[in-house]
Amino acid sequence: MKYLSLTVAFLLVGLFASAQILPSFQLGVKAGANFSKFDSENTFNSNNRTGFYGGLWARVGAAGVYFQPELYISGKKADLVSDATGDINKVRFTSLDVPLLVGTKFGAAGVGLRLNTGPMFSLILDENQSFGQAAGNVFRADFKNQALAWQFGAGLDLKKLSFDARYELGLSKINKSGYPGTKLNLFTVGLGYRIL
Repeated sequence: MKYLSLTVAFLLVGLFASAQILPSFQLGVKAGANFSKFDSENTFNSNNRTGFYGGLWARVGAAGVYFQPELYISGKKADLVSDATGDINKVRFTSLDVPLLVGTKFGAAGVGLRLNTGPMFSLILDENQSFGQAAGNVFRADFKNQALAWQFGAGLDLKKLSFDARYELGLSKINKSGYPGTKLNLFTVGLGYRIL
C-alpha cells in the first residue's frame, strides 16, 4: 500500500511538472474595447474615446513562458482639440493590428495569471476625420497607413475564458503632416475564448 501511494504521488507530481514544462499550443478568439488618446507635441489636446477590437490569438509555450501572436480588426477613435482655437477634429481609424507578445504564466489546473509585453504592428485600413463647421479642412491631418506601438499587459485565464487588460504605447508618429509629433496611445480590455 505504501508503494502504491508513493507511485501515485510521483505520477501526480510528474503530470503537474510536465503540464508546466511540455510545449503547448492554444488558439482562441477575443473581443473587447479600447480607449484611445493622441499624444501630440504641445499644439493639441486629446480626449479619450472608446473603440472596439476583435480577432484571433494563438499561444505557444513551455516551462511557464509563452509567445502569443494575435491578429485583430480594431476601431480606434480619438479627438484632437486645438489649444489655440478649441476646434475639434474627430478622428476614426479602422486598422489590422498584429501584437507579438512574450509572457509568463503562473498557475495550474486551468487557472492562471499572465504577464506579457511586446511590439504591435498596425496597418490602417480606413481613416475618417470630421470637424466642426468653423474648422473645415484647415484642421485636417494627413496620417500614415501604418504604426508601431509597444504593449504591456496582464491577463487571467479561467478554464477556456481569458480576461486581458493592456496599455499600448505609440512608438511611431502616425501623422505625415498637419500635427507635430502625433502618436496614438490606448488602453484595452478584452474577453477571450480558447477554441483549441
